[in-house]
This record gives sequence, structure tokens and C-alpha cells, in this order.
Amino acid sequence: MKIYTYKNCGSCKKATKWLDTQGISYDERPIRDSPPSVNELKQMLDFQEGDLRKLFNTAGGDYRELDMKLKLPKMSQAEALNLLSSRGNLVKRPFLLGDSFGLVGFKEDLWLDALT
Repeated sequence: MKIYTYKNCGSCKKATKWLDTQGISYDERPIRDSPPSVNELKQMLDFQEGDLRKLFNTAGGDYRELDMKLKLPKMSQAEALNLLSSRGNLVKRPFLLGDSFGLVGFKEDLWLDALT
């Protein structure tokens, strides 16, 4: 499984520490330098019941700078996924993608259910 993280993100640090403590192996990727691909984003979107907003880091500066609160509702799915795949800062993190699950953000109880 892959986890996309940002080095200065507290939730990302908690998530990888939790994975390590649980003895769960993962492939960590820097979300800013190597954002998830459009195909990975489509997979995650399926796991998030088609809710595009759940893939966006709504608390981030890029989201505010691009005025995504107003733009996102008017965007097609393809436009939104292409934007996310080109700007890792817009992607909600940590972004954990496995074969049969996808998790965005770190909520220990959800991660525990999905991974154990």
C-alpha cells in the first residue's frame, strides 16, 4: 500500500508512526513532489463514495488561494482530478491507498477498522 505524506504535516507523522507501531509496511511518497496519479485519485474517489470534496485539503493555503470553495462545485470530475494530480498541496493528507481500501486524513479508529 502507498501513503502520500508531507514532511511538515502532524497528521502524516501520527499516521506513519501508527503504521510503524502496528507493524504495517507501506510505501511512503512525498505528496508535494509526487502527487497521486489520476488513476489513484479515481480509486480513492470510489472509496470515498464519489465525494470529490473529501479528496481536497480544504484547510490548506492552496485551496484558499485558488478559491476552490467556489470553483470545486462547478468543476467536472476530470478537471478536479487533473488539478489534484498536478498540485499535491491540494490533496487531503495523509492519503493511504491499498488494494481494497482508501483513507484520507488520519482517524485512528477508521484506520484500525480498515487495516486490522
